[in-house]
Amino acid sequence: MVSQITRGIKISVLTSFEGTYFKNYKIHFAFSYEITIENHSKDSVQLTSRHWEIFDSLNDLEIVDGEGIIGKKPVLKPGEQHTYSSGCLLASPYGAMQGHFNMINFSNAKNFKVYIPTFKLCAPFALN
Repeated sequence: MVSQITRGIKISVLTSFEGTYFKNYKIHFAFSYEITIENHSKDSVQLTSRHWEIFDSLNDLEIVDGEGIIGKKPVLKPGEQHTYSSGCLLASPYGAMQGHFNMINFSNAKNFKVYIPTFKLCAPFALN
């Protein structure tokens, strides 16, 4: 697990290799990740959007931007946390992801970024 704190918001990431499968005559490597967002600040905040940079050792960098996370824009009061799971497919057994969440602080109505630490995506058989 990797973690990082930005402006009192802690992001923790746990990853898992889910297996391989064929799609369009190509092998794909499936990874899942669980992200926990913890509000250690004194203000209520809301996640509004996300930005991902997905690195695949056999492909170009993929950028993904979108509203919220898995269809939600969670509000976190001080001391609260939100956990969600998602996943990605790679063309290789090794890659990584990093990015940030755009959030709004309800006490001053200011937007800010919370950085997601870089986390590796690696099939167990690729580690030797």
